[in-house]
Amino acid sequence: MSAKWTDADVPDQSGRVALVTGSNTGLGYETAKVLARRGADVVMAVRDTGKGEAAAATIRKAAPSSNVAVHALDLGSLDSVRTAGAELAAAYPRIDLLINNAGVMYPPKSTTADGFELQFGTNHLGHFALTGLLLKNVLAVPNSRIVVVASMAHKIQAKIDFDDLQWERRRYSRVAAYGQSKLANLMFAYTLQRRLEASGQKTIALAAHPGISNTELMRHVPGTSLPGVMKAAGLVTNSPFTGALATLRAATDPAAQGGQYYGPDGFRELMGHPVLVSSSKQSHDVSVQERLWTVSEQLTGVTIEV
Repeated sequence: MSAKWTDADVPDQSGRVALVTGSNTGLGYETAKVLARRGADVVMAVRDTGKGEAAAATIRKAAPSSNVAVHALDLGSLDSVRTAGAELAAAYPRIDLLINNAGVMYPPKSTTADGFELQFGTNHLGHFALTGLLLKNVLAVPNSRIVVVASMAHKIQAKIDFDDLQWERRRYSRVAAYGQSKLANLMFAYTLQRRLEASGQKTIALAAHPGISNTELMRHVPGTSLPGVMKAAGLVTNSPFTGALATLRAATDPAAQGGQYYGPDGFRELMGHPVLVSSSKQSHDVSVQERLWTVSEQLTGVTIEV
């Protein structure tokens, strides 16, 4: 392995099925493309299937022998998640990699189809439900992995406010709401790993973050619509390709272990190549993790049996 972990370090993925949410653009697209190049059968689970098909066509050109499929999934609708979960479970009895990548960041205050605050509902609850619906298929494969894409933002104004999870009482803060959703992502990964390990499963759960990556996720950040701002941002952020490396390492590095968290090796984890990093103290609070799990089951109607 090279001194800096890169896509060249991704082992052969032939015969493996990798499902990547939100993979028509940004980090998810780069993740799907590398996995396809390494031989995986890639399932692109996306909200906009038109954009998904266009992205899949580009990947097929880059990896002519790849098997790339597109499936509709709107993580902001539990009806869509249930439908996709049932269809995907039937189509793919064995799933080697489930990569929970899709997300929204800093949108104006809005809700999902089910009335949840958009960032919490999409980033956490949608993926929680999808994982629960597909878990049997993942557990059917020894040494399979579930990777949750988190963020450094889990440390910024972030806590799980069980008294107002949906921001119905407080003045809305898009930054704090995003932080809560990303903290929930991490807590989900850690709790899932603990339960997998306790039940003797060989499947593992890990987390990763891209640092600051110049993707479409940035479109709601104030000022990014101004001329030249996004181009300038590219000078001080990871490219989508480099940002995706942390996810790829968590998903494929033979040395990776359950419960680990990968992020960039640069200054304050803003940029760079993936290494093991640490998350906030509160992300490891087991009592909050377990309460969040219970509440997530109640809100989604999906009970996760490990």
